[in-house]
Amino acid sequence: MRSFYRKLLATLLAGGMLFSSLASAAEPLKIGYSDWPGWVAYEIAIEKGWFKEEGVDVIFEWFDYVASMDAFAAGKLDGVGMTNGDALVTGSTGAKSVMILMNDYSNGNDMVIGKPGINSIKDLKGKKVGVEVGFVSHLLLLNALEKNGMTETDVELVNAPTNETPQVLASGEVDAIVAWQPSSGQALQLVPGSKPIYTSADEPGLIYDMLCVSPESLAARADDWKKVIKVWYRAVAYLKDPATREDAVKIMASRVGLEPAEYKSFIDGTNILTLEEAKKFMVKGEGFTSIYASSKIADDFNVANKVYEKPEDVDAYIDPSLMMGM
Repeated sequence: MRSFYRKLLATLLAGGMLFSSLASAAEPLKIGYSDWPGWVAYEIAIEKGWFKEEGVDVIFEWFDYVASMDAFAAGKLDGVGMTNGDALVTGSTGAKSVMILMNDYSNGNDMVIGKPGINSIKDLKGKKVGVEVGFVSHLLLLNALEKNGMTETDVELVNAPTNETPQVLASGEVDAIVAWQPSSGQALQLVPGSKPIYTSADEPGLIYDMLCVSPESLAARADDWKKVIKVWYRAVAYLKDPATREDAVKIMASRVGLEPAEYKSFIDGTNILTLEEAKKFMVKGEGFTSIYASSKIADDFNVANKVYEKPEDVDAYIDPSLMMGM
């Protein structure tokens, strides 16, 4: 009789485990991504079927960047691609996230672009600059001004959504804009003679692009998130391998509707990091070579510009443990 009950209990437990497994399988991780090379690279793994191969069920949802953050804040996503600074902004509204993966840092794709005749940051004194106030492009502008012995009071800001800045520059309403790809590239094409006068390559580490996940999802499904990270670095290796780079670029370019030859320059302006490279930035340190220090600078910027009122607990937004354990 005891043997019967033991068998019955084992059957029920196995059934419970199966039910739990099926329930988990019925709820794939939902990740929002947008048109930035460091996130478009997920497309390699999506097309190759590597997430399924790794045993993690993931749905990637394509958004405009700002819309992706809104969807995350509304609880519609488990994770989203955001800059470290924007993760703090979103978190200040109550939608906290944890940065578990560093995809890249911007290495030239974010630009201050001057109209014809504007050849340097110092040429902007007394001029109008179109920029999305309170966003990472605004931080890049302040960094450029500071490096040239200027402050925000030396220019007149014209608030404009980043995806509209090419048209704003073309209208003649402003003397320069600040934008990231693809908007920065569109502006250069739309306004003949315009040129980058400062880029994120002038301050590496100012803008880190991260995978940010909800604390609840991370706590409940850390093993699945670790699998996501593992697959990500498989995609990075595929992109960086000379033997497969052409195919990787083709996949990424197709996702955003560009020719591979054109999209290569977008990738070149983004330092997509290998695991070992990323680990070096996921430790505490000084300046822009540490995600912690860079995020603290972004936090100070956000408070100073009244993006939110009180400083955020920066350390609470960063968890390198899954990366470091690989």
